[in-house]
Amino acid sequence: MKILHEGTWARFVDDNGWEYVERHTSSGIVVIVPVTADGEIVLVEQYRRAVKSRVLELPAGLVGDVDAGESFEAAAARELVEETGYEAELRFLLRGPLSPGITSEVGHFFLAPNARKIGTGGGDETEDITVHVVPLGQTEEWLKSQIAAGKYIEPKVYAGLYWARLRDS
Repeated sequence: MKILHEGTWARFVDDNGWEYVERHTSSGIVVIVPVTADGEIVLVEQYRRAVKSRVLELPAGLVGDVDAGESFEAAAARELVEETGYEAELRFLLRGPLSPGITSEVGHFFLAPNARKIGTGGGDETEDITVHVVPLGQTEEWLKSQIAAGKYIEPKVYAGLYWARLRDS
């Protein structure tokens, strides 16, 4: 493997002719599906420079970027509070590659049922996150309205809706 470029958070590598990006400052990614006791999904919205648009997403973040020994579950709990202001008991769902054609990132997905508001959220000092709490029964129409307003919906949101609806199974 040859490092073609290394930045602050990521590096661009050539692995026997296949070029991709990997994060060198964390041990993985967590993605959280928060659902309130009232049956609402909690989503985050932020401007993403790579696509030059506001994007609606599930709360997510890096593991070990703050504490090298951080567990995936601890990172998920931290990111949930940091980004949304909610906390919950977490249930591991699955892990899998997020965009395997261009990055080595593997996401570890957690369900956060009965999420309860304990703070304001909005991210850390480097983030400008808007929190949205949407009733599950109205999510598809709400997402369509957001698309009509020119925003992108990160596809993991749709997978999150699947798990949110199965949360009691």
